[in-house]
Amino acid sequence: MNQAVLRLVKTTPQPGALRTPRATRQPLGDILVKAGALDPGDLVTALALQQRQNLRLGDILLAHDMIDEVQLMSALSRQYFALPVDLEANPPDPRLIDEMGVNLCLSRGAVPVQRLGGATIVATCRPDEFADLHADLPDSFGDPVMALASERDLHQAILDTRNSKLAAAAETRVAEDESCRFWYNAGPRHAIIAALGLLAVALCLHPVATWAALTIWAVVTLMAATALKLAAAVAVWRGPPAPDRSNVQPISDSLPVVSIMVPLFHEQDIAQRLVARLGRLTYPKELLDICLVTEEDDTTTRTMLETAQLPHWMRIITVPDGPLKTKPRALNFALDFCRGSIIGVYDAEDAPAPDQIHKVVQRFRESGPEVACLQGVLDFYNTSTNWFSRCFTIEYATWFRMVLPGIAKLGLVVPLGGTTLFFRRDPLEELGGWDAHNVTEDADLGVRLARHGYRTALIDTVTEEEANCRVWPWVKQRSRWLKGYAMTWSVHMRNPVRLLRELGLRKFIGFQILFFGTLSQFLLVPVLWSLWLIMLGLPHPLTGMLSAPLILGMSAIFMTSEAISIVVGIRGTQLAEKRFLIPWVPSLHLYYPLAAIATYKAVFEMVARPFYWDKTAHGASAETDAAPIGHAL
Repeated sequence: MNQAVLRLVKTTPQPGALRTPRATRQPLGDILVKAGALDPGDLVTALALQQRQNLRLGDILLAHDMIDEVQLMSALSRQYFALPVDLEANPPDPRLIDEMGVNLCLSRGAVPVQRLGGATIVATCRPDEFADLHADLPDSFGDPVMALASERDLHQAILDTRNSKLAAAAETRVAEDESCRFWYNAGPRHAIIAALGLLAVALCLHPVATWAALTIWAVVTLMAATALKLAAAVAVWRGPPAPDRSNVQPISDSLPVVSIMVPLFHEQDIAQRLVARLGRLTYPKELLDICLVTEEDDTTTRTMLETAQLPHWMRIITVPDGPLKTKPRALNFALDFCRGSIIGVYDAEDAPAPDQIHKVVQRFRESGPEVACLQGVLDFYNTSTNWFSRCFTIEYATWFRMVLPGIAKLGLVVPLGGTTLFFRRDPLEELGGWDAHNVTEDADLGVRLARHGYRTALIDTVTEEEANCRVWPWVKQRSRWLKGYAMTWSVHMRNPVRLLRELGLRKFIGFQILFFGTLSQFLLVPVLWSLWLIMLGLPHPLTGMLSAPLILGMSAIFMTSEAISIVVGIRGTQLAEKRFLIPWVPSLHLYYPLAAIATYKAVFEMVARPFYWDKTAHGASAETDAAPIGHAL
């Protein structure tokens, strides 16, 4: 028998002894001060923080670098008469982990190490909860013997023994009928090929009639999209409605722990900027749980992070390698390791407003439990790099300051953005997190939230990031978004009757306009742009087929839509406090049609490689950092 393990059995008290009243145990702070590990002044500060927050003293001391983990383990060992266990030298028995359940291990901060006769050694990072944990352990564990381990070592031990199981679960967390996994079958791809073939045949046999049908559909979807944009803008202009406080949850004095996942993949020289940007957050560091999520085969990023001096409130979670490598898979995997009751998502290049987490917590407290998600506002710190970055900024200002807030106020489905997202943890886990196979997992999650009766609200806090300012990277990024929109629409339209029943008619129509209408608009850009021929008095294929009033009416709709887009775009830039962009707003008429190229690329990938994740390139702009931000909507 391992001598260290034998020593644990001989020296650790049984569960009955662990139920000794807390007052009879020597205070952790006194132990640390007497050992010379903690300054008495730091103890006073930490105790004052503990009075305001429902946290362990050890977690506060670690978060503020007042002690290190070795000193904490030594003090806890004296306080609880238990010994630390080296989980690397004494790895947990995988069979015991399966018997206890990986999710229970992670949620309770404990892992069974070894069975010895009628006892089982269980390592924990929360010794104060060990007596209560006994009731949740399998009967076969007998009388558990407590050992101590840091949370990081405990998580690493679980990763080392059960990473493949956790990775497989991350790929299938979302229910089969709400996931796009059915695209692995040949049927959906054959349907696209068949539809394109029929369109080609129709254009060959009846070119004018087919072009007329496409023009009418393009104009109809343009009208619908314009009407939705106008309705959203009017809702924003009218101002916020009176908040419904009938289902508001009671506000407690203490603040919650907030976990923020930052997926990283092939990121270079990002660690120092990332630490600096997130370090500006004014939320108490002892309540922040920043999880830097990396891929196992991404040695560049992991090496960079491992050599950086990360604060204790930042930690690295490594996702095991696998054939599927997507952001949502990584988020699902890391979710089980998060400590917070609120889960957030940032991108690697994000620079959030310093008070952002405070605003998120306050907004959740002021909202009823049906508000499961808060979407922040995205803006850019490299707006003036070139024409592309200016147009990208105007587009986002319109989307996040006018369209999305209006859609939320109208009670429609809100397609989420991929960053500055915050969720109540329980609904997020109830829905299975993110669809690991969907390349716009954010928009899909927004639909699933609505289908299950939850709401998404926009929050007036800004995160700045890097605008895509090069043509081909922009096309690749937009292609992934449009492919994801197509896959999301196909997922939720597998059973239209059920979707209509769950969303209701108004949300159902809004969903069709936002997803199918958007795809139609970008696919039919050449058709819409051909209307310029008519307006300029040039020959057009439909001149002799459609009546003059009808052609004139379609042209008027086209021009009215452009005028409304310009007005809404100008208002969006004003709300973003970037009035210098107003002269550039009309140039979006030349910017949006470029998405047609991205759409055709997306259609090709839907057939050839539907789950391929075309990563957005960062660091293209010379403006690589942002000044501290304080502005809001």
